[in-house]
Amino acid sequence: MVIREATSQDYNAVWEIFRAVIKTGDTYVFDPGTPKRDMENHWFAPYMHTYVAEQDGTVVGTYILKPNQIDLGNHVANGSYMVHPSAQGQGIGKALCEHSLKEARRIGFLAIQFNIVVASNVGAVRLWQFFGFEIAGTLPKVFRHTTLGLVDAHVMYKEL
Repeated sequence: MVIREATSQDYNAVWEIFRAVIKTGDTYVFDPGTPKRDMENHWFAPYMHTYVAEQDGTVVGTYILKPNQIDLGNHVANGSYMVHPSAQGQGIGKALCEHSLKEARRIGFLAIQFNIVVASNVGAVRLWQFFGFEIAGTLPKVFRHTTLGLVDAHVMYKEL
């Protein structure tokens, strides 16, 4: 597997992952009907660092790093990670996280904060905890899960 910075040539492949992941409405705040034209604001904005994971020449995962806040809070990164459903369970999410920790340090971030990790997404919570992220707080009923209704979400944090 190769993890590299995304280019404009990766846009369609990233869209396929983005579309497949958000359509379930169970892990990301994006509306499952988000149109392709909006993905640029969510994944390819100029202030973001976007990466893709390729396996045998096919993009199977992606992540972004960006400042969690502006100005006096821009030393803390925020990250989002997606693996195509057909490639889940192969260690791609783990590889993306490992890569992102190194990249965040290289870019100059001092910590990473995830603002909304859906509590029912047990696999993601476990993965982040495996890499040393701590649950800094739990926000009650802040995510409208498409099948479970209102569920809690965690704010997770790791110093780099």
